Amino acid sequence: MTFDQASVATLMHGDHHDPFSVLGMHRHHGELVVRALLPGAAAVELIDTKTGRKLASLKRVEDSDVFSAAIPRRKNPFPYRLRVDWGTHRQEMEDAYRFPPILGDMDVWLLSEGTHHRPYEKLGAHPTEIAGVPGVAFAVWAPNARRVSVVGSFNNWDGRRHAMRSRGASGVWEIFIPQLAAGDLYKFEIKAQSGEILLKADPFAFRAELRPDTASVVNALPPVFPSSSARQAANALGAPVSIYEVHLGSWRRVPEDGNRWLSYRELADQLIPYAKDLGFTHIELMPVSEHPFDGSWGYQPVGMYAPTSRFGTPEDFRYFVETAHANGIGVLLDWVPGHFPSDPHGLARFDGSHLYEHADPREGFHQDWNTLIYNYGRKEVLNYLVGNALYWIERFGIDGLRVDAVASMLYRDYSRKEGEWIPNQFGGRENLEAIDFLRRANQVVCAERPEAVMAAEESTSFPNVSRPLEMGGLGFHYKWNMGWMNDTLRYMQEDPINRRYHHDKMTFGLVYAFTENFVLPLSHDEVVHGKGSLLDRMPGDDWQRFANLRAYYGFMWGHPGKKLLFMGGEFAQEREWNVDRSLDWHLLDNPRHQGIQRLIRDLNAVQQRYPALHQLDVEARGFEWITHEDRDNSVFSFIRKAGNGDAVVVVSNFTPVPRHGYRIGVGQPGRYVEILNTDATQYGGSGMHNGELHTEAVALHGRDQSLSLTVPPLATIMLKLEAAQ
Repeated sequence: MTFDQASVATLMHGDHHDPFSVLGMHRHHGELVVRALLPGAAAVELIDTKTGRKLASLKRVEDSDVFSAAIPRRKNPFPYRLRVDWGTHRQEMEDAYRFPPILGDMDVWLLSEGTHHRPYEKLGAHPTEIAGVPGVAFAVWAPNARRVSVVGSFNNWDGRRHAMRSRGASGVWEIFIPQLAAGDLYKFEIKAQSGEILLKADPFAFRAELRPDTASVVNALPPVFPSSSARQAANALGAPVSIYEVHLGSWRRVPEDGNRWLSYRELADQLIPYAKDLGFTHIELMPVSEHPFDGSWGYQPVGMYAPTSRFGTPEDFRYFVETAHANGIGVLLDWVPGHFPSDPHGLARFDGSHLYEHADPREGFHQDWNTLIYNYGRKEVLNYLVGNALYWIERFGIDGLRVDAVASMLYRDYSRKEGEWIPNQFGGRENLEAIDFLRRANQVVCAERPEAVMAAEESTSFPNVSRPLEMGGLGFHYKWNMGWMNDTLRYMQEDPINRRYHHDKMTFGLVYAFTENFVLPLSHDEVVHGKGSLLDRMPGDDWQRFANLRAYYGFMWGHPGKKLLFMGGEFAQEREWNVDRSLDWHLLDNPRHQGIQRLIRDLNAVQQRYPALHQLDVEARGFEWITHEDRDNSVFSFIRKAGNGDAVVVVSNFTPVPRHGYRIGVGQPGRYVEILNTDATQYGGSGMHNGELHTEAVALHGRDQSLSLTVPPLATIMLKLEAAQ
């Protein structure tokens, strides 16, 4: 490559298209020449790495900050260092421009094809060693940039110092910067085709600064988390699954220390034993990917590969997951691949073009959240997201991902008026590229980590969300049952005297209960934006409000589907959830709140003890109505079954009137006992219960045998056949 005045000028302006061709060590007119760009340097010397001897002084070229020297009596390239006099101090340093490319041609090809399942192993910042020299290998995808540099405190944030090597049509840029290490701050300085300078965080950064600072932090890629047959069994469709949904920043705070958050390690020591004591099988964390704004609750992520630094380091987060697994608890993550914020240090216009997002706002702008929508049709973007799903599972041991806002991804006209959206290639409203992305993500996760599960927050009637790909489904393991949640909460808000007119809201969910594999979610969305707490939504005086909530929980745990409860619901939090404060733990001084907590513990224990309450959660043969038509009494009764025929009878009374001598038909004759009664005194109830029950040969509800019960007011009871006749 010719080195002339024009080359010097383009280097000084940070505009050279191939700095590796002129900087570093090169043969020039039959001799070895070393050139370095060192803005601010007063003098530069060349040092032989092997001997430590000074070989030459580099001379300043044309009053620029480019230094150059010919090496006498040397014919072959050799390792060297630069001794730089900065005026205030001297520094001996390795030259980034003496090192070869860090990515192999096959890696570059796979990245450009979008078929590298683990792009995070190649892109981003990786502490490594080349030729015995420690440093950090950087790589980034920015196909439309004129120049990309790594900047940080190590080079005074000067984009001319470490301009990267372009790997041609792939759009990948790379450089090895020696003597950097974990903990160093960096960004990518990108010069767009327009000449605009953009300062961007690393899309693949494994760690980020705590907001409001926005730099990426060099951090080693966590080692692969080993697969586990125990976790695969715990996550299976037939396993008892009871999920405790948590926002880490507001579960509990430390008031005596400025109301600070708990760290990942403190949460491991406090949250995990708490969830274990209450019998939850899984903890689902609201998004932990790095995000700039606390008020987004994590749903506007900027650092998709970085556990938020609010609570510690990636190693601390991995400790949290390891501690959960050691205690038999799975960890699920809320994952947000549907949109991202437009913060200037993030993915928006990453290389000066609409790289990760669509250019047309009718496709690329989310009106509800003022965010940008990923261009799923671009293979590199699709690979970025699919790789991210695998990253959390493979590198942190996450048991599964709950994919946020799937409905907004499936439909091009989601929350848009006529003329505000673009039909797909066939004129339809389905987002075919997003559908392909979801299928691929589920396919890769299932193939690479079969112990993990994928769940969709999807609120429409899109078919086969949780059916296998080979059946034409999206390939999720579970779908959140938003219809069940909306219907049953509306029913519970009614005064009991009016519930007979809304009876179908409690039964309608069973019409479609087995069309998908469902999770029953009482999530954070139900206790925000003026909705109040779950307890607030229960009608009646104080006793009735608590009784209603207990009866509802009993109905939910008896109902087919995996269970999910947002934090605070387990002890009847009274105030609406607020991201900026702790849960109201002082409420547990109140016996009624203690009673709700005891009930949740016992519901989880009953669910795990009796296979009838979980084994066939997603199969129609695991459920049978006894009566769903007693609207006058607002009573529901049904049977849950296990694969071996064992059964649990569930009866719910949603009026404050006790039902004495209430008769239900049962399929198995014999002696029945109560295994749970939400009206028990230990839960704060009236203590009305059934003693030993024996079937009688009184035909009812299409069965030859029946039981005469006392159904307590505003209560759910569960019965088990203790001894058959």
